[in-house]
Amino acid sequence: MSKALLLAGLLLFAPLTPALAQNAGPTDPQIAHIAYTAGQLDIDAARQALDKSTDPQVRAFAETMLRDHAAVNEQALALVMRLKVTPEANPTSASLSDAAAATRQRLAGLSGAAFDKAYVDNEVAYHRTVNEALRETLIPNADNAELKALLQTGLELFQQHQAHAEHLAHDFP
Repeated sequence: MSKALLLAGLLLFAPLTPALAQNAGPTDPQIAHIAYTAGQLDIDAARQALDKSTDPQVRAFAETMLRDHAAVNEQALALVMRLKVTPEANPTSASLSDAAAATRQRLAGLSGAAFDKAYVDNEVAYHRTVNEALRETLIPNADNAELKALLQTGLELFQQHQAHAEHLAHDFP
């Protein structure tokens, strides 16, 4: 995997570190926004892969990302509506969106095997970073038990995504 992709993935959640130093961490409305944004960005990445890739394995992976992240985001929306919580935009969700836009633009200039490799490498780094943020920051700081449970369920699913992406990465040297 590209060190640049891994570094970019790690920087996605860098805004969480200063927040933790200043207070107890992100609030539930901020956590909801971060989690939903991360899921939506992976849905967008999957759509780009489905538009550009002809590799059956990459397309199947992208379809899984689209289906699974859409399902988790639907559950998240239902939860915030039921709890009457308004997700709160924050520097982390904005940083995620900015980084994803740059990645989409970079991937848009690639095709064939170069696109497939870059997409899969990005998915490895992205899921690794998101999973770490879920484990280390979002789940521990969630106050609402239902939100915490949804994040935990998401983490278990996204760990499977990471493993799947890592397996695919071996096919693209």
